[in-house]
Amino acid sequence: MSGLKNSPFGKRLRAAHQDTEDDAPRRTRQRVNPTFVPSPTTPIPSLIPSLDSSRPTTSDTSGPDSPVDSFRGHREYGDRFVPSRDTGDMRTSYHLMDDIGPSTPSKHRTIPTESDAQKEQANAIFTSILHTEVTPPSPRRPASPTRPAHSSSSIAPSTPTRRRIFHYNSPSSNPGTPTHGRRLDTPTDEAYSMSPVRAESRQLLESPRRQLRSVCKTPYRVLDAPDLADDFYLNLVDWSSTNVLGVGLGSCVYLWTAHNAVVSKLCDLSGVGDTVSSVAWVQKGTTLAVGTLSGHLHIYDAPTLTVVRTYAPAHTQRIGALSWNGHILSSGSRDRTVHHRDVREAAGGKPFRKCAGHKQKYVGLRWSGELGMGFGALASGGNDNKVCIWDLRGSRRASSFSSSAHTSGSGPGGSIGTSSHSSRLNSGNDGDGDVPLWKFHEHTAAVKALAWDPHVSGVLATGGGTQDKHIRFWNTFNGTMLNELDTGSQVCNLIWSHTSHELVSTHGFSSTTAQNQICIWRYPSLSQVASLTGHTHRVLYLAMSPDGETIVTGAGDETLRFWNAFPRRDGGGERGGGALDWGRLIR
Repeated sequence: MSGLKNSPFGKRLRAAHQDTEDDAPRRTRQRVNPTFVPSPTTPIPSLIPSLDSSRPTTSDTSGPDSPVDSFRGHREYGDRFVPSRDTGDMRTSYHLMDDIGPSTPSKHRTIPTESDAQKEQANAIFTSILHTEVTPPSPRRPASPTRPAHSSSSIAPSTPTRRRIFHYNSPSSNPGTPTHGRRLDTPTDEAYSMSPVRAESRQLLESPRRQLRSVCKTPYRVLDAPDLADDFYLNLVDWSSTNVLGVGLGSCVYLWTAHNAVVSKLCDLSGVGDTVSSVAWVQKGTTLAVGTLSGHLHIYDAPTLTVVRTYAPAHTQRIGALSWNGHILSSGSRDRTVHHRDVREAAGGKPFRKCAGHKQKYVGLRWSGELGMGFGALASGGNDNKVCIWDLRGSRRASSFSSSAHTSGSGPGGSIGTSSHSSRLNSGNDGDGDVPLWKFHEHTAAVKALAWDPHVSGVLATGGGTQDKHIRFWNTFNGTMLNELDTGSQVCNLIWSHTSHELVSTHGFSSTTAQNQICIWRYPSLSQVASLTGHTHRVLYLAMSPDGETIVTGAGDETLRFWNAFPRRDGGGERGGGALDWGRLIR
C-alpha cells in the first residue's frame, strides 16, 4: 500500500484531489457585488477604461459612494454614445431638407416610360408619412430665460414654504403652467392612441383624396398604314366631324369610316406624279382639303368621292399645313407664305389675302374659330422657331401695348410690331405687307404643334422640335407667356380635350433614348395623367374623334393606333353643343 502511495500514479491522484478541495469553497461562495464591499486598504481597479486621458484608470481608495454613482460612472465612461431622439433634431443631425417644390427639369431628362398617377399619389403620401414618423419637425424651443437685474443689495435666500409632495390632483388651470405638464389630461394625446403612427400621419391617411381616372395603356385598335411618310413637316391624318378618318399614304388619300370600318380611296395622284403632303377636314361638313408636294390644292366632297375645286398651282412649293375657318381655307407652304381662300369662289381664283411672317417654311397652322362663323385668330409655326398670331379682322392691340411698341418693340411674350405696322394691318391692305399681331421668339426649334384651348379663350399651346423640347402656353390677348413645360423630347403634335381640361402631346426624338410616347397633361397644373407607348418611330400625326373620347396616332412605323384617352362627355352632347352654338340656337 505504501508503494502505491509513493508511486507516480498515487502522486497524481493526491494532486488532483487537492485541487478539487481548493475549488469547492469558490463554487459555494455567495456572489457579492464588489462595489458594496468596503475595502479601505485595497484600491478597486476600474472595470471600464476612461475616455479622458487626464483621469486615472483606477479609482480612489475610498471607492464609490453608492451604487447609483457607480452606475452613472459606467454610463459616463462608456465606449459608445447613444443619443436621445426625444430631444434631438433629426432633420438637422442628418442634414435633411424640406421639400420646396419641384425643381426645373433639365433638357436632358427623358419622359418616364410609365406615368401612373395613382403611383405618384401613393409615393407622395408615403414620403410625407415617412418624414413625419422618422424625422418629425423640431419642436419649438422655449426662449432662453432672462436673468432679472438685481440691485447691489441682494436678497438673502429664504426657506421655501412647505408643500405637499404627493399631490395627485390635476394642476390648476394657471396660464403660467407649461402645457407639457398637462398633456396626459387630454383625451386625444398620443399616449392614449391605439394607432402605430403619429396624429399628423393619421390625419393624412384619413383625409379624402381626389379620385384619379384610369387611362388604358394599350390601343384598342391598330391599323396598317403602308407608305405613311416619316416626315416631321407633313400633316397626313385628320378626323372629320362626321366620324370619318382621312389619311394620306404616298400619292393616295384613303377614308376610313369609324362606325363600320369601311375603307374608301378618295384620290390617286400617281398619274400626275404628285404626292400628298397635307390633309384637313372642314370643321363641320364632309369637305376635305388635300395639299401636295408640287403646291397644288384640291377640295374633295367625301360622300361622292369627287373633286370640287382645284387650285393649280396654289403655291410654288410644297403645302405642308392646312387649316379651316368656316368657308375660309388657309394654306402654309414651303415658299414662306400663307394664302387665305374662300372655297365658295370659282376654282383658279387668287387668294383674297397673303401673309408672310416667317423667314422659313410654314410647319403648322391652326385657327382658333371653332364655331364655323369665319372669325378668330390664326396661329402659325415656322421652321425659323417663331410663332405668329394673325387676326384677319384687322383688330388693334391694346393701347398700352401699342404705346410700348414705340419704345421697345418687344413685349413680355415676344416681339411686337410698330404702330405703323399695326395701322397697315388695320387698313386691310392685301399683299405681302401684312404683319402678325404677335410674334413669339422663345422656342429654339421648329414649331409644328399648335393647339387653341377650347375651355379658355385666347390661350394657345405650342410645342418645339428636337432642340427645344418645350410646350409653352401663351395669352394671345396681351402677348405674354403663361407657362412652359420641358418634356425631354421632340414635340410633334398637340391637341386639347373637349371633355376635360387636359392636353395630349406626341413625341419623337430625344436627347437620350427616343420614347415615342403619347402624353396626357392636366392643365394648368401640368401634371402628367398618363403616358402611352407602342409606336416604334416618331409619333408625327395626331387627330381626335368628334366625340372627344378617342385619339388616333400615326408614326413612321406605318401604323395607326386608336386610344381611349378621355372620359365620356357629361350629358352625351355632341361636339360644339355649348350655349353659343349657333347651329342649335337657330331653327
